[in-house]
Amino acid sequence: MISLLIIIYIAFIMLGLPNVLGSAWPVMHEQLGVSGASAGIISMILSGSTILAAFWCDRVTRRLGVAKLTFISLSIITTSLIDFSMSPHFILLCLWSIPLGIGMGFIDATLNNVVALITKRNT
Repeated sequence: MISLLIIIYIAFIMLGLPNVLGSAWPVMHEQLGVSGASAGIISMILSGSTILAAFWCDRVTRRLGVAKLTFISLSIITTSLIDFSMSPHFILLCLWSIPLGIGMGFIDATLNNVVALITKRNT
């Protein structure tokens, strides 16, 4: 039980990593040659992808199970963040935001459900 909660905690830390865009964007947007407001486009893509993944989450969790979906989602997030950090063009940032948002949405919805079920069972 404790090890599961540690894994869930680490996964939620992974959800916060894309928020580093806020602190890196002042330098990034100049190097990419786009306006500072372009971060809003990336944020909207991330949010939209996260929402779509949350809608699909129940169906995908039933098909794959929590453990597989968590592993796949963390792999998607890790790959997307690595590619995101090496993208030389704004359009590539936008494209990598889609799988990043999907991975974040699956992690968020799935693990929130797991924690809710554990809490419900222990009360």
